[in-house]
Amino acid sequence: MTENDSPQNDSPADGLIGEDRLVIELARGATVKNAADSAGMGERTAYRRLDEPTFRRRIADARGQLVARATGKLADAGTKAVDVLLELLDSELHTVRLGAARSILEIGSRLREAVELEDRVHQLEAQLGENER
Repeated sequence: MTENDSPQNDSPADGLIGEDRLVIELARGATVKNAADSAGMGERTAYRRLDEPTFRRRIADARGQLVARATGKLADAGTKAVDVLLELLDSELHTVRLGAARSILEIGSRLREAVELEDRVHQLEAQLGENER
């Protein structure tokens, strides 16, 4: 398995060739040489493409899509993890119940802080938007 192989068979680069493949491979973090090889082009050609702002924008957009996909998977896993913690609250073992309770309280506190911070950022952005008018 190479540094860019995924254990899953649903890679966004599957079936792509040429420039589209180069974009996805670079967005995934491949070296320019490895991305160019995967795309079936020369390394110098790949570097020339990287000199173009619109091409770099395509890579950034593709990377954003990859991050959004990963975020969705993490959210799903988070839901499953919470279910496990809730089940552990009913454990016969005192130490397991205590550990689950601590985890829930710590995670809940951090999540609340993150949501409050996000709300504050949105409020500030709205105020800035109003001041620009």
